[in-house]
Amino acid sequence: QVQLVESGGGLVQSGGSLRLSCAASRSITSFIGMGWYRQAPGNQRELVAVISSSGNTNYADSVKGRFIISRENAKNTVYLQMNSLKPEDTAVYYCHARRGPSDGNSDYWGQGTQVTVSS
Repeated sequence: QVQLVESGGGLVQSGGSLRLSCAASRSITSFIGMGWYRQAPGNQRELVAVISSSGNTNYADSVKGRFIISRENAKNTVYLQMNSLKPEDTAVYYCHARRGPSDGNSDYWGQGTQVTVSS
């Protein structure tokens, strides 16, 4: 069983920065992709950023130019650097990982970390 543990959330003022971390219980090179999603109260969970095993990245339009996703294979960790934060970025942020077809395309989720941006 894979465990993903997020950290780094908290309360920050508008315009500030936070860095989220997602530590996996196994080598992240075993995943075809990892990413960050978020869910605000009353909203559906939405994609924020993803990074493939080869390092390709993709971002939601709402965070392009402000957020950066990266990975550190040696530490089995994926990061989300969030800059120029806005109140509308307030949400619970979840780490996600996906195994490949040979492993049943299994999905794994972390428990979430709260990010609150005050105006």
